[in-house]
Amino acid sequence: MAQPARQLKAIPAKLPLPKPHALQLVESPRPARPLAFILVLFLILLTLALIYVPWQQSITGVGQMIVFSPNDRPQNVQSQIPGRLKGWKVKEGDFVEAGTVIAEIAEIDAKFLDPNQLERLERQREFLIAQREAAQSRAAALLQQIKALEQSRNLAIPAAEERARQAADRLRSAEQALEAAKQKLLADELNFERIRDLNKGKKDADGNWIIQPGLRSDRDFELARQTVETSRADVIRLQALLDAAVRDTKVGDLDARRVENDTLATLSSAQSSYASAQETIASLSNSIQKLDIEIQNFRERIQQRQVVAPRAGQVTQLRAVGETETLKSGDVLCVLVPQMKEEEQAVELLISDFDAPLVRVGDPVRLQFEGFPAIQLPGWPSVAIGTFGGRVISIDSVDDGLNRFRLLIKPDYEAIERGKDDPWPGPTILRPGTQVTGWVMLRVVSLGFELWRQFNGFPPMFDRNPIERKKKPKDDKDKVKAKGKSGKDEDGDKDDK
Repeated sequence: MAQPARQLKAIPAKLPLPKPHALQLVESPRPARPLAFILVLFLILLTLALIYVPWQQSITGVGQMIVFSPNDRPQNVQSQIPGRLKGWKVKEGDFVEAGTVIAEIAEIDAKFLDPNQLERLERQREFLIAQREAAQSRAAALLQQIKALEQSRNLAIPAAEERARQAADRLRSAEQALEAAKQKLLADELNFERIRDLNKGKKDADGNWIIQPGLRSDRDFELARQTVETSRADVIRLQALLDAAVRDTKVGDLDARRVENDTLATLSSAQSSYASAQETIASLSNSIQKLDIEIQNFRERIQQRQVVAPRAGQVTQLRAVGETETLKSGDVLCVLVPQMKEEEQAVELLISDFDAPLVRVGDPVRLQFEGFPAIQLPGWPSVAIGTFGGRVISIDSVDDGLNRFRLLIKPDYEAIERGKDDPWPGPTILRPGTQVTGWVMLRVVSLGFELWRQFNGFPPMFDRNPIERKKKPKDDKDKVKAKGKSGKDEDGDKDDK
């Protein structure tokens, strides 16, 4: 009887009432509750990811490998002169040194067909030099003649002037002698009159004798008259001498001017001949100079008949293949590819004008080379595989005509030295012209901001600072405290971050 009593105690006093049928219809089924929890958790995680997950903004560009130094880029070997291809000295793919003959060209211009033209030009030059030497000798002789004429003129003119002065002196002497003769004649005439009066006598106006005749002899009278006549003759003679002296003075002056003019005319003639000789020398020197230029040009043209390699490299793409082909000046014969060095490796990327204002010199770039398997996540470059680092070293100031701007990129040597990045493949693998895809890295933003920017079609932001705006004040205070305690700067740690 005790067993049934215990069973009665286990039965509840009131049984739970069943739920209404309508509530059962709107109630969520039990399997959907975990799914709802998962969705809510996903939304929370997605919201947190959009807010706190960083995203590296980037600009995508395409380009190719190039050689940074212009001297090391592939060069077209051209024909410098028109002619006919005489023959090749190399084959496709040969490696040549600087100065190696690649091909020979035969002349087709009628001006250069004479095989002895250079010898003829040199012989003509020798003739001109001989003519110039003869003209120089003649000019030297004329110069000596001019010097002698100048000395003769310097002596002849003073001599003529001295003769003119002597004639003037004779004129003055004749004038003085004439004046003395006139005075003597006057004295003789007065003496003659006195002797005449003493010999013959002299009466006054009334007829009275003033001087009695016969006081002097007739001989004295005749001698006095003879002396007067002699004095008159001396005066006439001296007058003639004076007239001759006057004429001699005029002749002396004229002779002095004649000597001066004659010597000047002779000297001018010699100077004219000397100037003519100098003109001949200048003309011959000009002809020799032109001939020297022609000879040098002909020698250079002879050298241009052989097409040589401007520098060491590989000969590729032989254009003219037949030995009878006619070439024009500037025709490309082949392409010479110099051996590229590792330090000359560079990449040129083309970006649109929409993204060009955002790029600055020194910005980091991630590169993917054609032929190298790679996985690139632009937003997280740290997890990229198979890409290589670089730095922007130059930005063109003008577009290429298609609204694209060119960036020149070289390896990031600093990151390579620190071991944070792999060095680029060697020049034997990365040849010029290899296609390249590049991503220019900009600032770090949140994932939600990047999605919002992409949905609205906005360009990347100009600000390049990492997304640590909220931590900056605190970080600055921590840095000041740490610097005060340790006395050292934490620049190395900051760079590693």
